[in-house]
Amino acid sequence: MRVLLRDDVDGVGRRGDIVNVSDGFARNFLFPNGRALKASENIEGQATAMRRARDLRHAASEEAARAQADALSGATITIAARAGNTGRLFGSVTAHEIADAINAQKGVVVERDAIALSEPIKSVGTVEIPIRLFGDISVDINVDVTASA
Repeated sequence: MRVLLRDDVDGVGRRGDIVNVSDGFARNFLFPNGRALKASENIEGQATAMRRARDLRHAASEEAARAQADALSGATITIAARAGNTGRLFGSVTAHEIADAINAQKGVVVERDAIALSEPIKSVGTVEIPIRLFGDISVDINVDVTASA
């Protein structure tokens, strides 16, 4: 069945694409969730408009991500956390706290999902953390965790 995607669907296509999918997938998932329309002969204009809007939104997001990458490149973010005498933290520094610190110190809003932190930081010191901003645009920042009283 040919359908026009109204939303990005993993493994199927992106918004505005006309794709062939199985009848059951279309009837049971795409149509009930409002993620696709049945493609007819006169739907090409709507598909073109959706693709154009998607490309404009994509370009704007990519430009914003490049601006964020320029603002964050080589940045060092300092986070104070309670720690014991050995330098081990009483808690941990998570991606959420790093995102808040970036916003407070650099004025750049970064989603915590973009911070590629494999596990929370549990000791005092400096850690280099990659941030995936958009597509293949990423930047590495240094997070300096210091002991506070």
